Amino acid sequence: MIFCIAIAPVYAEYYSKTVTPRSKVEKVTHLHFFLHDILGGENPGAVVVARANLTKKDDSVLPFGTLVAIDDPLRVGPEPTSKIIGNAQGLYLSSSQDASKFTIVLYADFAFTSGKFNGSSFSVFSRNPVTEADREVAIVGGRGKFRMARGFAKIKTSFFNATTGDAILDYKVTLYHY
Repeated sequence: MIFCIAIAPVYAEYYSKTVTPRSKVEKVTHLHFFLHDILGGENPGAVVVARANLTKKDDSVLPFGTLVAIDDPLRVGPEPTSKIIGNAQGLYLSSSQDASKFTIVLYADFAFTSGKFNGSSFSVFSRNPVTEADREVAIVGGRGKFRMARGFAKIKTSFFNATTGDAILDYKVTLYHY
């Protein structure tokens, strides 16, 4: 018996199409708001979800390796009663072994729930050296009116409680988007 095996050649082709975008003018948007990062109280906006099993004694509020989930309000002012305009949701990780140079790596989506940017957000994924007076984080994307955003946020600490870890942060944001 003779078996005949017929192999039909399969031709595949990689398809790619590059489209030149319509000429749109890039917009620049400047935002100013306060992020209220509260770890304590009855309704915290930030909670520790994991803590490293360290062999050395570390008495800081957020020792190296601590992972924090956030759903922090964005307010128009530093006062706890000022109007809420959105929220920041995401994670930050305590990434510095030297407590005197407390640093986090932040991933968060800053969403607006009122005003002309209602339904829009931008995303931050950056190193944040918290102990520096003036610091800058990278904006790596966005949605809604901030689709394809890039830019930076200048951050200053308006209030910090070293015992509880509560902080109020002054954000001045520059977004480049279409």
